[in-house]
Amino acid sequence: MTDLLLSQIDINSNSLTETDEYIVNLGPQHPATHGVLRLVVKLDGEVVKETMPVLGYLHRSIEKICENRTYPQCITYTDRVDYASAMSANLAYAMAAEKLLNIEIPPRAQWLRMIFVELQRIASHLLWLGAFAGDLGAFTPFLYGLRERERVLDLFEMTCGQRLTYNYIRIGGVMIDVLPEFVEKCRLFLDYFFKKVDEYEELLTYNPIFLERTKGVGFITPEEAINWGLAGPSLRGSGVSCDIRKQQPYLFYDQIDFKEEISYGGDCWSRYKVRMNEMRQCVSIIRQCLDHMGPGAVEAKLPPVLKGPNGQEAYSRIESSRGEMGVYLVGNGTPKPWKCKFRCASFNNLSVIDKLTRGWKVADIMAVLGSLDIIIPEVDR
Repeated sequence: MTDLLLSQIDINSNSLTETDEYIVNLGPQHPATHGVLRLVVKLDGEVVKETMPVLGYLHRSIEKICENRTYPQCITYTDRVDYASAMSANLAYAMAAEKLLNIEIPPRAQWLRMIFVELQRIASHLLWLGAFAGDLGAFTPFLYGLRERERVLDLFEMTCGQRLTYNYIRIGGVMIDVLPEFVEKCRLFLDYFFKKVDEYEELLTYNPIFLERTKGVGFITPEEAINWGLAGPSLRGSGVSCDIRKQQPYLFYDQIDFKEEISYGGDCWSRYKVRMNEMRQCVSIIRQCLDHMGPGAVEAKLPPVLKGPNGQEAYSRIESSRGEMGVYLVGNGTPKPWKCKFRCASFNNLSVIDKLTRGWKVADIMAVLGSLDIIIPEVDR
């Protein structure tokens, strides 16, 4: 019987090794990780031939809602644009509104904004680190990252009473001044946390398994990264300088000393390394802000009703945890913006997923996706 079967096979053909292309769905995943994302993947065996993101599962029409709310009411919706980095979204919108309404911010409020958005960057990167390592099968960094993130959230809760969506940075300043004990507790956390980054790196950075999963995987050249519109650490991982805090300083970033972290490998490992080094820079920035911050008001004096000048427009952009976040506002003489538009890094960063995964294996898709630090509310809005 065996001889009969073998006689029916042309030994000169590739019929024993040929595979058929087929399509599988990755996701939609639960929103507790990267968000509700569906990837339609075309495979040849385990080799990825095409990866197509399918969006819209988390669309809530935040931009249109903001056009039907007053300028201050929109702040609570910005928390939901990037729920893993809500302070940054608060800041981007508040700066655009202040530019449109010609509002000057007290110095102490600006220092507080810098402290909290850098604490938010640490918290966001820690959540990314835990999810990224978990996607690759390393569970311990997830526990460590969430442990330190809880201490950052304790500082947020001490100040504004919230741990995820803060509504803290307001038009004209911040919601409330920090408590007297905040500065000391913040410094203690920074001293504690700075050493922990080394601990994370001992676990991962040069781990042979981690290197095998990330080095050379998801490679993109600087030119291609620019053409695709990548932003933030995902672009700096390809050796491109793009930190808005350096190139177009806002708040008091031009008064402090910090380094723009860049890596030149263009792969998953380089994007990982940029974010690890950025957490160290955040510690340095916050320490300098605490040293420079003096007493004073934390909110500008505002009129009872804020009305955007008719026909005037304003655009502000900041360096959020995932890259450039911009907000465009147009006034029409009423208490509500005529136009509100968010420009978020995750939409552009997600667009390159097909290029970065073609030719790699199914398991590499999660490594590439994790290295881009996508958050779906930024994509769907």
